[in-house]
Amino acid sequence: MGWMDNKVALVTGGASGIGLAVVERFVAEGARVCVMDRSQSGIDALEEKYAGKVVGLTGDVRSLQSNQDAVAKTIKAFGQLDTFIGNAGIWDYMVPLEAQEDDKVEAICDEIFSVNVKGYILGAKAALPELRKTKGNMVFTASSSSFYTGGGGPIYVASKHAVLGMIKQLAYEVAPDVRVNGVAPGGTMTNLGGSAVAGQSESKLSEIPGVDQLTSDLTPLGFISKPEDHAGIYLLLVSDKNGGYITGSVINSDGGIGIGKRPEQ
Repeated sequence: MGWMDNKVALVTGGASGIGLAVVERFVAEGARVCVMDRSQSGIDALEEKYAGKVVGLTGDVRSLQSNQDAVAKTIKAFGQLDTFIGNAGIWDYMVPLEAQEDDKVEAICDEIFSVNVKGYILGAKAALPELRKTKGNMVFTASSSSFYTGGGGPIYVASKHAVLGMIKQLAYEVAPDVRVNGVAPGGTMTNLGGSAVAGQSESKLSEIPGVDQLTSDLTPLGFISKPEDHAGIYLLLVSDKNGGYITGSVINSDGGIGIGKRPEQ
């Protein structure tokens, strides 16, 4: 018996990184999953690997229609929706505000907030009617940057702080029917990309020279995490049996970064 037997989840950004780790963990625990992602090849690979258990579609989280299409596909394929995972996001590659170019900064702000904040809000809006039917739940990917400095520039850090407020307010509004929580990963080796306006949409965090050592040196536990290191926390939060009294909370999975930099060895 799995923690998610007979449960159905919808995951945005589920074809790579933390989203993919969550999808794979959910399937292993008995769930059926719909994935919305911008990568058709990623979706094709998931549908082939998990035939009958995972369906997917390409979409843009910044569009309410795309989010509604994803919910509709979930219901058509599996008949219900128990869990919405808002996970798709982009980074600002730690560019300081004064280093942002005047002719691009407005559009970069709009793009990062559109994906990281509006994308979550529109996903929740689309999912709520079905989640109310199942007394379901939502989990959003926050960040150590939802709490602390140093994990991005001011645009990204501001967007992730906004996610924290959204989780709390939304949890308050939809209780007791739907639980709303978050997971705040710290430094994680993923292919997280950046703003298209900034020319960073095809960049990957994992390709930054020395990023693993830099993060490890700053983190009290002494290593950069992998996506699968966080997946079990999502599982805890979506499980009615194990997380059924948790709402409006965000669990930090950041190697202890909130307690300070790694002590000298």
